[in-house]
Formats: sequence, structure tokens, C-alpha cells
Amino acid sequence: MVLKETPVCNFGEKAIDFELRGIDGKTWSLADCTGKNGILLMFICNHCPYVKAIQSRLVNDTLKLIDSGINSVAIMSNDPADYPEDSFENMQKIAAEYNYPFPYLFDETQEVAKAYGAICTPDFFGYNASLELQYRGRLDDSGIKPPSIDNKHELLEAMIEVANTGKGPKQQIPSIGCSIKWKNNA
Repeated sequence: MVLKETPVCNFGEKAIDFELRGIDGKTWSLADCTGKNGILLMFICNHCPYVKAIQSRLVNDTLKLIDSGINSVAIMSNDPADYPEDSFENMQKIAAEYNYPFPYLFDETQEVAKAYGAICTPDFFGYNASLELQYRGRLDDSGIKPPSIDNKHELLEAMIEVANTGKGPKQQIPSIGCSIKWKNNA
């Protein structure tokens, strides 16, 4: 496991369109996934212990964001040839197990992850209604540990702020996680 930390938020950077196959068989674009107040775009996978540790909280927080007009989408960009746990079939199983309230898409060519500059799982990109980047931080401070009783929902609070004001918090703490598993020829 190669541990990576996301770079700081590049405020105002525009979201990049994509067309990716979801676990439901549908092809999804950025517009299909965006809510009236913005979008939380997440690079996740099935095998990473950092993603496994936050699954339930991630589902709960993304459900809460829907009420604020923020939709979410998860993209899996790892190479399943080297990481079979990240296969399309396993993506479907994990999404069903946790009842994902967002599309889960397969970035088979890894072009979308490269275009966004994603480096780890989880890597969160929070955009406002104008599709300008306002958040590139962590979910919370727990990492791979269970959350504390006074756990602050940093991503949820930041995205609610984005929904209400169009702006994200100036102070953001980077997300950490496993490196994206690039294909050998990538």
C-alpha cells in the first residue's frame, strides 16, 4: 500500500466532463450526476482500507447532501487486472452491500482520473453549481480508525457550505489513502 495525500484545493478549477459506464449498465456524464447546487465527485475503490473504513459514513453523508442539492458520484479508476477486488463485478457487489445512493462508475481507461489529477482513494472533489472546485479535503479525521464520538464531518459541512454559498472553506485538510493503481502502460 502506497500512502498518498491529496494536493490543496485549486479553487475555481472547472469540472471536466466524462462519459463512463456505471455498475447499472448506463453511461453517465457529468451533467447526469450533478445536482442543482453542485456535485461531489469521489475517486474510490473496493480494496483500499481507507475507503473500507469510511463506507457507511460516506453513504450517510452523501444522502444528507442530496437534501442540500448536492449530488454525488463515485469513480473507480484502479486497474482490476492487478487488483481483482476492484473488478466491475465487485464494484456491483460493494454498491449493493452499502446501498450506494450515487452512481458508481468504472474509469477503465483511467483517463478521467488523470484528467482530474486524482492520486489516491479516497480523493474528493467538491464543486459548486457553476462546477467550480471548492473542496478537495478529507471526509473526516478518522483515517482508517473508527471515528471519535466528537467526529467532525468535514466533507459534509464543507459541501453544505458550498450548496448554501457557492464557496468552500478556505482551510481544508487533505485526504489520505492508497495510491491509484495505474496500468503498467499508463
